[in-house]
Amino acid sequence: MAKNALPEKTEYRIKRYWFYAFVTLFAVGIPFVTIDGAHFFLFSFESKSLHLFFNTFSMQELYLMPFLLIMLFVGIFGITVFGGRIFCGWACPQTIFRVIYRDLIETKLLGLRKRIKNKQQEPDMSKMGNKIKKVVAILLWAVLAYIASADFLWFFVAPENYFAYLSNISEHTVLFGFQASIMLFLMYDVIKLKEDFCVYVCPYSRIQSVLYDDDTIMAIYDETRGGKIYNEHKEQIVFKQKDLSEQNECTACNACVTVCPTHIDIRKGLQLECINCLECVDACTDVQGKLGAPSLVEWSSIKETEKKAGKTHYLRPKIIGYMVILVGLMVALVIVGSKKEFMLLNITKESRPYKIEMRDSTKIVSNTYEFLFENTQGDAHEFYFEIIAPEGITIARPTTPLKIAAGEKEKVAVILQTDKMLVDTEEKTTSIEVTLHAFAVDAKETILIERKAIFFFPDSVTYNSVK
Repeated sequence: MAKNALPEKTEYRIKRYWFYAFVTLFAVGIPFVTIDGAHFFLFSFESKSLHLFFNTFSMQELYLMPFLLIMLFVGIFGITVFGGRIFCGWACPQTIFRVIYRDLIETKLLGLRKRIKNKQQEPDMSKMGNKIKKVVAILLWAVLAYIASADFLWFFVAPENYFAYLSNISEHTVLFGFQASIMLFLMYDVIKLKEDFCVYVCPYSRIQSVLYDDDTIMAIYDETRGGKIYNEHKEQIVFKQKDLSEQNECTACNACVTVCPTHIDIRKGLQLECINCLECVDACTDVQGKLGAPSLVEWSSIKETEKKAGKTHYLRPKIIGYMVILVGLMVALVIVGSKKEFMLLNITKESRPYKIEMRDSTKIVSNTYEFLFENTQGDAHEFYFEIIAPEGITIARPTTPLKIAAGEKEKVAVILQTDKMLVDTEEKTTSIEVTLHAFAVDAKETILIERKAIFFFPDSVTYNSVK
């Protein structure tokens, strides 16, 4: 291979840092962004509601959750088919936390580690200075772990409520106990467990190989150029450059090995531990660039690099299929979400079908119900309802609207009655469908829903027996 001008450096590490910064700012900032009191995403157990894309849904509207979960899994599967474990290397909180602790705190701030490019050499903890630095590193991470655990809770407890609870922690021991557990886990995970979480704990690595195909892009060592470093039994057979043929370009510098956060040798082939962080690509680019050659480790596909079977097909049928499913789910989510009701009403009929009584020589047939109103809006409203039913059925109670605060529920006993003979049959009690329009008195044009109820009327024998 000709050694010409130095290839352009990739610097995937720097791009990852910028992407980490974006993901972190988004994750920390988005819980504080609200539109008319609604959050981007908030699954609140307190108010029993789901905030999604700045719309508020009651727990009774959680039929949206399956769409979100299916979209999550389909999206992860699609991303894996396209780019392997690129999520792990570029967006996973575990990876971001480890980079912050190892590269920023231990290496850049405290100098506990010598170089970011050497992730295999652990600090010498026999030195007192390093022991002090380690304690400082742990304390700094403890502060960040607290923020991270709080940020996690902000997707389940609104930030404004969380900060209000801080003034009285004793009354919210479950909440803050749960946060303490998350914080302690993050400290153990990042300081002690490290990348073993990715290798042994995370289930994602166990399913990725099933989803890969020859066009999946990932970090791949070009064995045809660099030379065979491992045999078919995955045993290393080359340790120094002199063990390679003259046409092989690998220098056996091990730069791709020392920089790997999951402690693998990319030259060994496809491995579950690889998180597609592309640090090895950067390392080999630096080394080969000084020789005027492109990197031996590329972000490419098996088809293009190992099999030399042509260019990678990015928009292949499998990827298109995942995209179609995702788009279909998003359309279904929008359609279903657009049918959101701006108030909720559950109607429960009491066990007694009807009641007959005489009032001023007039027979009155009444049915009793329990109405559960829920104001899903961000402001208080007054709610009432009207009947669309056969002439003669009227509202006996309540006679005035119910004022319900934002997000609150209110139960009310409702009596519908009639003083007319609606049906004349001796056979059985008759059920009459009644249509109810419930609405906010001060916003009837926008906050209006329709419900059906059954009004029971006695048979003529029973009706006439009451004197």
